Amino acid sequence: MLNIVLLEPEIPHNTGAIARTCAVTGARLHLIKPLGFDISDKMVKRCGLDYWHLVDLSVYENWEEYVSRNGDRNLFLSTTKAPRSYADIDYSSLDPVSLLFGKETAGLPEWLREQYHDSCIRIPMISDARSLNLSNSVAVLAYEVLRQQGFPGLLTTGSMSHV
Repeated sequence: MLNIVLLEPEIPHNTGAIARTCAVTGARLHLIKPLGFDISDKMVKRCGLDYWHLVDLSVYENWEEYVSRNGDRNLFLSTTKAPRSYADIDYSSLDPVSLLFGKETAGLPEWLREQYHDSCIRIPMISDARSLNLSNSVAVLAYEVLRQQGFPGLLTTGSMSHV
């Protein structure tokens, strides 16, 4: 099981795109309030297109509620401040894997990064760049976890494989 956890997301387009990634991969999407938009916002729905019926979505009032309902086992925090790359982790035998992402304008709060220091991971990039777009970051990390686990439940070939 792969869990995508967004802490206080602000931009509906990003959340919609992330919801679509969750829909096509079977990952569960967890949103932790406050949200920078109404979950029924038409922009969120439009970005997810017609995939919303495939999204396993949970919404939480705060971080404490998320942890009390889900725990924090195999939790990885995506942050540009992390001491190591996401590629340094062996996700192959971990179940579940939960990937936590912070809000677009500020990332994850310092207290959370300190509490889970050893679980902080980053996507390598040049020093002059601040960060990737949130939805791109989710896709990169989600597909790395799924690749290492052998893409469980996902089709790995398309219709051309029958030709």
